[in-house]
Amino acid sequence: MLSKIIVNSPWYFFLLSLFLGLVVALLLYYTNKKNADVPKNITRLLFVLRFCSVSLISLFLLSIFLKQLKNETQNPIILIAIDNSSSMVMQKDSLEIKKDLLAKLETLKKNISKNFEVKALLFGNKTSSSKETPSFNEKETDISNLLSEIENNFSDQNIGALVIVSDGIYNKGSNPIYASEKLNYPLYPVAIGDTSEIKDLAIQKINHNQVAYLGNIFPAEVIVTAKNFTGKDVVVSLFQNQAEKAKQTLKINSDNFLATSNFTFNANTVGVSKYTVRVTVLEEEKNTLNNQQSFVVDVIDNKEKVLLLATAPHPDIAAIKDAIINSTSYEVEYGLASEFKKPLKQYSLIILHGALTNQNPIINDCKINSIPFWIINPTSSENLQGIKINSALNRFNDAEAFINPSFGLFTISDELKKFMKELPAIKTFFGNYVMGNGTNALIDQRIGVVETDNPILIFSEINGLKNSVFIGDGLWKWKMRDFAEHTNTNLFNELIGKSVQYLSVKSDKSFFRIIAPKTFNENETIELGAEVYNKSYELITEPDVALTLSNTEGKKFNYTFSKTSNAYKLNLGLLPFGEYKYEAKVKVNGELFVKQGSILVKEIVSEKINTVANHQVLNAMAKRTGGKLFYKDQLELLETEILKNEQIKPITYSQNNTTLLIDLKWLFWLILIFLSIEWYFRKRYASI
Repeated sequence: MLSKIIVNSPWYFFLLSLFLGLVVALLLYYTNKKNADVPKNITRLLFVLRFCSVSLISLFLLSIFLKQLKNETQNPIILIAIDNSSSMVMQKDSLEIKKDLLAKLETLKKNISKNFEVKALLFGNKTSSSKETPSFNEKETDISNLLSEIENNFSDQNIGALVIVSDGIYNKGSNPIYASEKLNYPLYPVAIGDTSEIKDLAIQKINHNQVAYLGNIFPAEVIVTAKNFTGKDVVVSLFQNQAEKAKQTLKINSDNFLATSNFTFNANTVGVSKYTVRVTVLEEEKNTLNNQQSFVVDVIDNKEKVLLLATAPHPDIAAIKDAIINSTSYEVEYGLASEFKKPLKQYSLIILHGALTNQNPIINDCKINSIPFWIINPTSSENLQGIKINSALNRFNDAEAFINPSFGLFTISDELKKFMKELPAIKTFFGNYVMGNGTNALIDQRIGVVETDNPILIFSEINGLKNSVFIGDGLWKWKMRDFAEHTNTNLFNELIGKSVQYLSVKSDKSFFRIIAPKTFNENETIELGAEVYNKSYELITEPDVALTLSNTEGKKFNYTFSKTSNAYKLNLGLLPFGEYKYEAKVKVNGELFVKQGSILVKEIVSEKINTVANHQVLNAMAKRTGGKLFYKDQLELLETEILKNEQIKPITYSQNNTTLLIDLKWLFWLILIFLSIEWYFRKRYASI
């Protein structure tokens, strides 16, 4: 560490400080006649101590800085990321991968850790930093997410190289070849699996409606592929609840065959319907797991109508409209509030964007007709529903968002909770926020690093009428950030969609309610919510809520909901695909309330459809980063390549720290020691 003293005051001020110390010491110890009997050595010592103390104290009054140059060396980090998806062990060498390969990788880590810092990662549907043994049970592979997570978590660190152990098969996210172009360090893939073509008949994809309306006819399109089965006839069959509903015969006329079978259905039963498509299993097929796929369709009574009114054009409008339409359960109508003249009774939800002064008649109409409403980006803090804001005129905060952990009206995904912290700031009112009784905040404001209780998005229910307020300008920025980070807007759509769903659903007047989506993917964490009311329709959390979950085999699993401030939550974790029935119970003042329902966990088949390794992707990623492709029996060559790469070297960071002399604590203690010693000797010699 190099140090340098910087003096901004004239040089003679420094001499004056020393002169002041000298004068005070002389007057106190050499011109004072009381010191005649004191030993000369003691007098000299006291003179020096007083001179040093006064001089140092006077120097504090000058603009003297201590500039220090600190050098810090950071060793290179070698990241080893292992593909934890199920396709890794769907090959004939799966046993070798689970045992021998993992053992060789441990040897590689041990050998290169002598020169570098080694960190292990697992990736599949998500990326995690883990020292655990790979389980190879992930249902999807997202290599681009791996690169994105590395960029987010290691951006300020010295990454020397990235080793990816994978078969190159990706079925989620963007093309990793383009994502690898951003890397400024070499990528060394270790290629796993067999790239040779196999005889295979597969259901590649099923295109279908997520939602259908009672009485309508809806289609399903089944895409079938076949390799090296020219001349074979196959049957594509469709089943509902194990009963065959339709079938078609296809004749394979080429080695790379692709055909589409179209089916139509009548939506005649309200609720979730499960369908299964099967295609003939042929002899010599190496992979029969992709000969069957299931899908579900949610049949509902009718399409809910949502009215979106604005005081003026705004980028929020398109973002909100697209998010609602994306759910397919709603029909959105847009208009300017000043021009809208239609009756409101036909709508399930009214969304009002902009100033409240022009929309008060509409809000009053909503209250009269018991239509839920959502106010977004109010330009005034007055007369908001469920909250009172004492705000100074034209004063705003740039507030970031974070999820309120005690919110319990509905559940959102862990991905959205995590992403909420990365969203850009929006403009909110500066002032004192007071939420009314029965108001729940989903999103709160973070000002800088301080998490406050001031809300951004609130929900309330007044006299049985649901309403919500989004307090902020800049909602459209959240959609843009979502797309920039994930190349889609799924998380933004989830936030808007679940808010709309909660507001538009007809109020349940029962004293016990269960909040549970109908369908989940098997790689999604399942969270349920519950609410318990007393006779005055006030939320309570005193009684325990129990739930019994049953699968199709009749096995039962018992759970107890955890309590939040005013509701209940239950995290079931990940469940195997299949249908489940649940029965929830709660006893309030001796009265038993029971709710029953069903959950369908959908199977993720992405890893089963294609099991042929894609080493071309891995090789292209390596070339774009200056790396090199290796195979699983070449780990010793990989070790040599990393160790001899001269580009992988420590980085020394220099940091300048400038400190005022008065801020140096050790000088304070030094002066205190001088004065303490002086005081001791003055006390010992009473004449002083």
